[in-house]
Amino acid sequence: MREGTKVALLSLGTRLAEALKAAEVLEAKGLSTTVADLRFAKPLDTDLIRRLMASHEVIVTVEEGAIGGLGAHVLTMASDEGLTDAGLKIRTLRLPDTFQDHDNPDKQYDEAGLNAPQIVDAVLKALRHNSAGVEEARA
Repeated sequence: MREGTKVALLSLGTRLAEALKAAEVLEAKGLSTTVADLRFAKPLDTDLIRRLMASHEVIVTVEEGAIGGLGAHVLTMASDEGLTDAGLKIRTLRLPDTFQDHDNPDKQYDEAGLNAPQIVDAVLKALRHNSAGVEEARA
């Protein structure tokens, strides 16, 4: 959907629009961001995922699935192939492992942390940046 060099957002399902919004915010903070629409959880597009893991510092999966979905498959692949050995940061955003009250879908996605602001926050935390995009001092 868009090519960047530092952050890769791997979207599955209807969260693609939110991933694209998050990419705009990250770009404004100086973080070059790729957004990939994976379209299918299985079989994984291993060639694409491998390429993105080799060329980006942070990978964030975004899905409306539960634990054990796309994020788990991506983590397993990365682990099996040693793709995190050089310090690649991977975060998986998904629905919580709890029952959510029925409500407006936007509110439910917000509570689940699957909207653009939470995607941005996950990236910044992975990079140890604050909300201004400035690297935080390490203790």
